[in-house]
Amino acid sequence: MAELLDCVELVSGDGPAHGCVVWLHGLGASGHDFPPVVPYLETPGLRFVFPHAPERPVTINAGFVMPAWYDITAIGPGGTNEQHVAETAASIEAILAREEEQFGADKVVLAGFSQGGAIALHVGLRHAQRLAGVLVLSAYEMFPERREEEAHEANRETPVFFCHGANDEVVPCERGAAAYEGVTQAGWPTMWADYPMGHEVCLPEIQDIGTWLRDRLPSS
Repeated sequence: MAELLDCVELVSGDGPAHGCVVWLHGLGASGHDFPPVVPYLETPGLRFVFPHAPERPVTINAGFVMPAWYDITAIGPGGTNEQHVAETAASIEAILAREEEQFGADKVVLAGFSQGGAIALHVGLRHAQRLAGVLVLSAYEMFPERREEEAHEANRETPVFFCHGANDEVVPCERGAAAYEGVTQAGWPTMWADYPMGHEVCLPEIQDIGTWLRDRLPSS
């Protein structure tokens, strides 16, 4: 099993947690990026795990070293470092395995923003246990041509919620919509929502995510 990544970990509200959200940050960010969002989700009794991506050079950012789940050499097909994706997937699987020991896979949601959202979708569709849900924020699908061959039957009925900024100039909304359409046509239960924003999150989106999480991870 891969070595566990360092993570920011917290429980929302008082009392013991009844479910878990593993939430992956975007390129150049860290596990400290999304904890401030948690109070606005209004989801008491959930454990949140925010892993830190390893530092690595990123080709499209002039080779600067930054937290990155994988190197990107170009936008579009063929521009993703597959070895890094495989290594990251193994690291996220290790975190999921740890949380599943406590809660069970059906009480765990895998979420991510941008590059982290691409990893969440990639791992979520291939995970060997049925998760409570997969949350894909301002992201895209890597290797859609391999989805059918690599997806695990255990997660064929896992709900996948895609959210995107209609004015996103970093990951155009069309890329998120293409991921949503591909996963939907392949038979997964999906939801789509877009918002009048760029490559970011906004309060209406956070409120919608909170509603979705309460449905996926009810307290009783």
